[in-house]
Amino acid sequence: MSVLQKIRREIDDMKPTLNARAAGRAEEAGEEVPRGGWCRRAWTRTAALGARAPDRTGIGQPASFPALQLIAREVFGGGGAVFLSRWAPRDRSPRFGSAQWPLVQGGHAQHHRDEASKAWMLVLLLALAQLLAVASAGAPDEDSSDKEDAIEEDEEEDEDEDDDDDDLEVKEENGVLILNDANFDNFVADKDTVLLEFYAPWCGHCKQFAPEYEKIAATLKENDPPIPVAKIDATSESALASRFDVSGYPTIKILKKGQEVDYEGSRTQEEIVAKVKEVSQPNWTPPPEVTLVLTKDNFDEVVNDADIILVEFYAPWCGHCKKLAPEYEKAAKELSKSSPPIPLAKVDAIAETDLAKRFDVSSYPTLKIFRKGKAFSYNGPREKYGIVDYMMEQSGPPSKQILALKQVQEFLKDRDDVIIIGVFKSESDPAYQLYQDAANSLREDYKFHHTFSTEIAKFLKVSLGKLVVMQPEKFQSKYEPKSYVMDIKDSTEAAAIAEHVVKHTLPLVGHRKAADAKRYTRRPLVVVYYSVDFSFDYRAATQFWRNKVLEVAKDFPEYTFAVADEEDFATELKDLGLSESGEEVNAAILDEGGRRFAMEPDDFDADALRDFVTAFKKGKLKPVIKSQPVPKNNKGPVKVVVGKTFDSIVMDPKKDVLIEFYAPWCGHCKQLEPVYTSLGKKYKGHKNLVIAKMDATANDVTSDRYKVEGFPTIYFAPSGDKKNPIKFEDGNRDLEHLSKFIEEHATKLSRTKEEL
Repeated sequence: MSVLQKIRREIDDMKPTLNARAAGRAEEAGEEVPRGGWCRRAWTRTAALGARAPDRTGIGQPASFPALQLIAREVFGGGGAVFLSRWAPRDRSPRFGSAQWPLVQGGHAQHHRDEASKAWMLVLLLALAQLLAVASAGAPDEDSSDKEDAIEEDEEEDEDEDDDDDDLEVKEENGVLILNDANFDNFVADKDTVLLEFYAPWCGHCKQFAPEYEKIAATLKENDPPIPVAKIDATSESALASRFDVSGYPTIKILKKGQEVDYEGSRTQEEIVAKVKEVSQPNWTPPPEVTLVLTKDNFDEVVNDADIILVEFYAPWCGHCKKLAPEYEKAAKELSKSSPPIPLAKVDAIAETDLAKRFDVSSYPTLKIFRKGKAFSYNGPREKYGIVDYMMEQSGPPSKQILALKQVQEFLKDRDDVIIIGVFKSESDPAYQLYQDAANSLREDYKFHHTFSTEIAKFLKVSLGKLVVMQPEKFQSKYEPKSYVMDIKDSTEAAAIAEHVVKHTLPLVGHRKAADAKRYTRRPLVVVYYSVDFSFDYRAATQFWRNKVLEVAKDFPEYTFAVADEEDFATELKDLGLSESGEEVNAAILDEGGRRFAMEPDDFDADALRDFVTAFKKGKLKPVIKSQPVPKNNKGPVKVVVGKTFDSIVMDPKKDVLIEFYAPWCGHCKQLEPVYTSLGKKYKGHKNLVIAKMDATANDVTSDRYKVEGFPTIYFAPSGDKKNPIKFEDGNRDLEHLSKFIEEHATKLSRTKEEL
């Protein structure tokens, strides 16, 4: 901001006081006080009056009193001019530091004298600044354009500051305060209770709620003490929306001494006002968490006693865990009301390391369902209603009863998935209980059914106490049995029942889909890609190619065979280099260790597929490796690893290697980058240690021992034992902790001769 602008602002700030005092003096004299404001004419008209040389103070002063009077009139309006006339020294010659000010009626002469002195000082400074500006304008200056630009920049800065001031100002609209990213913290800092609404200008629900919210504001304003009601445009104030995890509109929040209190009631004046008044009470405290806190001291007691319980293993520093926390607590509250209640619990996996290791917790948050102490994977949603619905479904029986034979017949004719049916005498049958236990362990992956019908047993050609696994008609073939039957006895274990189901789930040539990828983890897996569609109109064409695969699959029982729709697996085909093969049918083999082999594009038939599989079996095929180009210069502190160099760098048996698997878009990876570079520099001189990184989204990891399930993932691959890498699981990814991790696991650290 320029000096001139600062003077203008200072005078403008004093204007109300000066005008008020001048008005008072004018009223005493019976004079009319005209109203006026700031006027740019002051700059040009004052210049015409000339100037005198600086006085002994070196400050300088206007040429005459009329000049100052004009400035006062133009700056302060009529009141300012009157003020100047009333308070000017008797000799009309302003002198700083003199005592020639008129006496003032009343006992406040000194106060008025100080006020007048300050006014004179500011007016004189204003005049001086104007004279300097006039003098500069009168003389030629080769840098005048630069000065003008500078003045314009100053004015722009001043406007920006004014904008900032506008942002900081808390405005009001129909009784509702308007908060933003700039003024929020300052406003709520000293408030006991504040009601907030996060809205979107285009949101219909928000528009409908607006009149109700204004009534709420009016009601709470009359409270003793008044409770502020504010709104925030979540579409423009993104920092606040993110801070309060706003994902829908309108979202109502209550702040109690800065702490967030969720509002879960209806959007009515009565309910919201009642809740806010409740929270505003001096003795109000947040209700205790419904989510149970488990430690090594109470874990087994709580979990083993529960028919079903959901447990979250979290890390205090984990962003995903923090995001899940409010949703998890809301779900816990909701499920505590169900009949019977379904408890939710949490474990600090960083503090309870033994529990984390016991249940193979390697990432956060990890959720597991426990039934009488037995752990099962949780694969459901991670928001309140999704968790509630999923757990309600999980709390029911794992197997559904079949009452009529017609249901079984429809399964065989129309189903796209394996059919699993247990045939029992009654619910009290011990075999039935064993079947239920097994079904619980696999309910995430398969649909289980049971029946007590002798008619159905007869149709399936089995006696009571049997488990039947069979394929629907579309997946049956002359090369495999129509069903697989297991006799469940009192001595049969649930694990054996589950094993029978998994073993016979897949037909000889199945339909591989993204949704059931877990079923096709067995390797080697031979996949044939084409337009797979088992609907009535396209079933014949789909079966035509599948039958050719069947002819080969029957001769290689040690391999798993499947057909897959080329559109569903477009990314996989691209990685195999087959996305633009031009062929109607393509084939590949997915092997252990993540290795992949693509069949050369050619006319597809059973013989071509047989030759391809035979060549693989004899080890004559070269794997396809997704890889970025090998770096030409790789001498930096952190070595860059790509798919083609993974084995030569990371799997080098003579060197210890710390490898970071990252994703270019990952925020945590970007945050780690400078730390990881510093780590590379720190250990650059150690010839037996390599600090490396790899873009796991653009390169294949050619060893299945290095599982990447999130970013960044860091492993230490010790020399001589590359098949047993050690995963870095400390949440503190700083230089100190990473260095400590290396020092703990390095087989040998030695410096190069240059460093020594």
